[in-house]
Amino acid sequence: MRSSRYFAALLLSASLSVAPSLRAQQVTADPALAAEIDRRTAAIADKVTAWRHDIHQHPELGYAEKRTAALVAAHLKSLGMEVQENVGGIPGVVGILKGGKPGPTVALRADMDALPVTELVDVPFKSTVRTVYNGQETGVMHACGHDMHTAMLMGTAEVLAGLKDRIPGTVKFLFQPAEEVPPRGGAQPMIDAGVMKGVDGVFGLHVGPGPLGAMRYRAGAISASADGWRIVVHGRQGHGAMPSNTVDPIVVSAEIVTALQTIVSRQLDLSKAPAVVTVGAIHGGLRENIIPDSVWMIGTIRAFDSQARKTIHERMKRIATNIAEAHGATADVIVDIGYPSSVNNDAMVAKFYPTLKRVAGAAGATEGDVTMAGEDFSRFSELAPGFFFNLSVTPPNLDPKTVASNHSPLFQGDDRALTVGVRAMTNMAMDFLRSGGAPKLIP
Repeated sequence: MRSSRYFAALLLSASLSVAPSLRAQQVTADPALAAEIDRRTAAIADKVTAWRHDIHQHPELGYAEKRTAALVAAHLKSLGMEVQENVGGIPGVVGILKGGKPGPTVALRADMDALPVTELVDVPFKSTVRTVYNGQETGVMHACGHDMHTAMLMGTAEVLAGLKDRIPGTVKFLFQPAEEVPPRGGAQPMIDAGVMKGVDGVFGLHVGPGPLGAMRYRAGAISASADGWRIVVHGRQGHGAMPSNTVDPIVVSAEIVTALQTIVSRQLDLSKAPAVVTVGAIHGGLRENIIPDSVWMIGTIRAFDSQARKTIHERMKRIATNIAEAHGATADVIVDIGYPSSVNNDAMVAKFYPTLKRVAGAAGATEGDVTMAGEDFSRFSELAPGFFFNLSVTPPNLDPKTVASNHSPLFQGDDRALTVGVRAMTNMAMDFLRSGGAPKLIP
């Protein structure tokens, strides 16, 4: 984790354009190759859409993506690739495409898992899958767009396989489970299994709201670290009509929830870097006239600064235990260290953002802002120079400024963005390999 001074400099540079502030040797465009990629992408557009609809209609939660992984593996095998399944002891899939010429190795990553969300979007391929999560019945939905990520990388694999003889190097396709399951997630088990050995650079993308087909990129820090936490407040159960004979963990928990919000608002120097503490769920009690014995709550911590991250952990424990003690209760506080902050390699962005601009065309590719979302793409980009970018997928009839965001039951992505993503990932991979791999900044 980098120092607070480093991240302060990154945040300060947010208002600067990548083009003048970062320079690297640019990749010479190959119009004939770009046209061939466009032609091949257009030829499989219907297949990519069908894959997306199929995956969306059969969503699977993290570490349970067996059907999706089987679909991916079968496709990669049909392309003649070396395929590894159950990578890391989870439903991870790796496809290896060795080009017709020697060269570096590039990795392309897509995540495959869905969320415990009941879909409310009325589309023909709507998910009706149900499950029990944290003791509650719920739907399962690709509310974060991973169905699109997986389908786009499957399409990218087919386009690049058709260009095999022209590829100067090797492409690794990383289909990762459990991105939505911090603190460990799906990237780390795959890394432990050796998928990043020999990789010279790694690319990934994420869909989200915005003008259809537009892309956003950024050098340096792009997403926050993501830690999970759990607090259990232990009181003394009794009759709801006689609270003096009890220690009410619901009242104690309510005070803790309120006090946790003062960590960011009153106890951190936000001029260095932003941070967030969120209570995502709280549960206690079973009946209206019974004060329960305990209450549990869970949530997430997001930060860019390592010291702020440590401070939040310490203050959470202090606040919860001291408030509980003041009421005669006790509190168990567990913080799970999760994903590190994702950082795009400066030289990778400087060298390859023109590729995104060529692909985006009239829709545009522009420098974006940091996000408090977490991403275990950060695990991959810690081991090789990385470039993670965003693809906008809002249907044209909706306002990107007011449309439902990722993780909403109303989130939706337009199929027409799929071919844009395929073209982007394919061109990025080819430009990386054609130019000899990861670049260096020009002083």
